[in-house]
Amino acid sequence: MAGATALKVGVFYDGSYFTHVSNYYNYVHPHRRRIHIGGLHDYIRHMVGEREGTHPNLCHIIDAHFFRGRFTAREANEKPNQLYYDRVFDDVLMYNAVQTHYLPVKDLMGRKREKGIDVLMALETYELCMLKRYDIVVLIASDGDHVPLVRKLHALGCKTMLLGWDFEFTDQESGEVQVTKTSTDLWNEVSYPMPMHDLIDEGLRDNDEVVRELFVLRDTTVREGEEGAPMPAALPVDDERHRSTVMSLHNGYGFIRFPDNNLFFLRDDLIDIPFAELAVGDELEFNVAMNAKGQRVAKRITRAS
Repeated sequence: MAGATALKVGVFYDGSYFTHVSNYYNYVHPHRRRIHIGGLHDYIRHMVGEREGTHPNLCHIIDAHFFRGRFTAREANEKPNQLYYDRVFDDVLMYNAVQTHYLPVKDLMGRKREKGIDVLMALETYELCMLKRYDIVVLIASDGDHVPLVRKLHALGCKTMLLGWDFEFTDQESGEVQVTKTSTDLWNEVSYPMPMHDLIDEGLRDNDEVVRELFVLRDTTVREGEEGAPMPAALPVDDERHRSTVMSLHNGYGFIRFPDNNLFFLRDDLIDIPFAELAVGDELEFNVAMNAKGQRVAKRITRAS
């Protein structure tokens, strides 16, 4: 590879999609780990190098951008610990040099919806590609609405790589089958389609180091919070047993009613209780632990006797 030139890479995230995929790996997939953004960037450099026939060290991510709808401070404050989780995830993005682009979440016929994020992502990506002349634009997305963007990027002489996922699972809370599928038109349009669902499973089976490093390590960042935000591991619990009821349940985690702020817990904190059999309103007994951020969490959770 003597004389090989460096490649300029731009990475663009559909934030809601990335969070959904990361939650899937953390709460549903057998690996039970959240995707690590730094590890994902390293993986991208290796995949670009492999496809372009050059060394990963010559593949430089010069820009990374994260696009997502966001609740107002008042709306987030109404959800348990949401403001904290938003801030922690912003810290994760900041430390990995990912620039954030947020638009307000709109109330459409009683449902909260992102509005305009795909358009904003397409405009920013195209404009930055014109200015900085990336060699490769990497999209972490699934929507066929990105096909015109890909065509425009190709017209500028920029190659494209798509990190997409196809998977399905049964939601333990609703019992419904949840399907995530990347647009076939988008798969067919990009220069380098990367079916991550297959590539990750193959890499984990083969103990591929680059794939292993795609995920957060449990022994360093054990606790995950709502909206994709990692939480520090809990410190030792107290000896007192408390009693309260389940306030809400999600994919692999939930909250218990407790003054003054409700307690977060993971399925791993349950003792002799299958998470799928837990319901809102169930009465539980638990200890309270303090994590490294000074927030309380529930541990050693059993059904109330």
